[in-house]
Amino acid sequence: MSNKVENFGYEYKHIMNTSAEKKDKAYEFCEGYKNFITKNKTERECVKSIIEIAKKNGYKEFENKIEPNGKYFINNRNKAVVLVTMGKEMFDNGINFVVSHIDSPRLDLKANPIYETDDIAYFKTHYYGGIKKYQWPTIPLSMHGKIFLENGKSLDLNIGEDDKDTKFLITDLLPHLGQKQSERKLSEGITGEELNIVIGSLPFIDKDEKDIKDAVKRYVLSILNKEYGITEKDFVRAEIEFVPAFKASDIGFDRSMIAAYGQDDRVCAYPALMAEIENIDNQKTSFTVFTDKEEIGSEGNTGMVSNFLFDIVEDFAELLNVKTRDVYRKSMCFSSDVNSAYDPTFADVFEKRNSSFINKGVVVTKFTGHRGKSQSNDASAETMARVLNILDNDNVTWQTGELGKVDIGGGGTIAMYMSQRNIDTIDIGVAVLSMHSPYELTSKLDVYETYLAYKAFLKNNF
Repeated sequence: MSNKVENFGYEYKHIMNTSAEKKDKAYEFCEGYKNFITKNKTERECVKSIIEIAKKNGYKEFENKIEPNGKYFINNRNKAVVLVTMGKEMFDNGINFVVSHIDSPRLDLKANPIYETDDIAYFKTHYYGGIKKYQWPTIPLSMHGKIFLENGKSLDLNIGEDDKDTKFLITDLLPHLGQKQSERKLSEGITGEELNIVIGSLPFIDKDEKDIKDAVKRYVLSILNKEYGITEKDFVRAEIEFVPAFKASDIGFDRSMIAAYGQDDRVCAYPALMAEIENIDNQKTSFTVFTDKEEIGSEGNTGMVSNFLFDIVEDFAELLNVKTRDVYRKSMCFSSDVNSAYDPTFADVFEKRNSSFINKGVVVTKFTGHRGKSQSNDASAETMARVLNILDNDNVTWQTGELGKVDIGGGGTIAMYMSQRNIDTIDIGVAVLSMHSPYELTSKLDVYETYLAYKAFLKNNF
């Protein structure tokens, strides 16, 4: 009898300790990702770029006609988009869904945003999604969005991203006068109504008109009208978002990490896009979905609460003469969303054994939700086994993770909306540090591993 003691335990290891050869490929892959996330800071910009990339790779707009091995895109109101690659089995064995969201926390303009007080002009904002409001003052902001003019024309705005562009800013109180402010709770250090964006300080001058009311506001409006044809009333017909005017950057002497705005969830959307366009000559049909409104509960007709995706599936199913319920029952979905990476600086909110870490691979999240798993998908053991087999067979480095300690908080994804259609669904994506901040942090190795995970899934005919 052998005296050797077998070790039946396991631990998730740093990718460099198991797959160091992936480093160069990961760094190269992330150059494309950095360009994508720097260029595309809103859901509209993402949709435009995704369609451009899709067209270059042979995708055509879907027009109620399906061809074997056809590649199609369906644009939902320029704020969500679906890419489809028809497999050899068409719908006979269901669909491989990869669903990510392309909206991120930000500041939206109110319908009547422009005002002046004490010779400074401002925009009033209403924050979108879960933000720490105190993080948004004193950083450079850029202005993005769509505005319809009274004459019927429309404009796409992008002001502040070019190095030569003007930027925008929210002020904060100097510490010398901030005693009372410092006594506020951290969540109220800056309130929602204090997130006012400075847009001008010079008055409108007219030698024939004296004592001009709100002269600074009027001067700003005159610039907007002269340069863009915009009047104050036009803001009612607009969707204007203010986001950090930061470019994606390498972080660390080893350049191993990426800092960027909007990595939740574009850090999953980009790998999903790359995996989809490389999905060629496969058995099973894939639907890669880029959806909107996840950060506010997936509401609206461009979010997953709506039927936009499921109507598309029904259109395809009718052309193929199959029942959608049969398609869904045979399908699987990767809810392509991030998890919170363990942060040693704030270790007390994490349960370390069940947390995800940077540089340890794509995160497989069995369930999300709040406290007692409310508003969660909670993937079955069978689904977990199938997913992990897919990843192991392609040598994808993976880990599991939960979003903090059980009673601390939690969060939701689109997984529950997919599983409601009787689709086996699991959350799988990148671990993120400083999630929902203006400048989130991820590992290049994890981004690349996530791409490999989606690629392995899309080619799989389990």
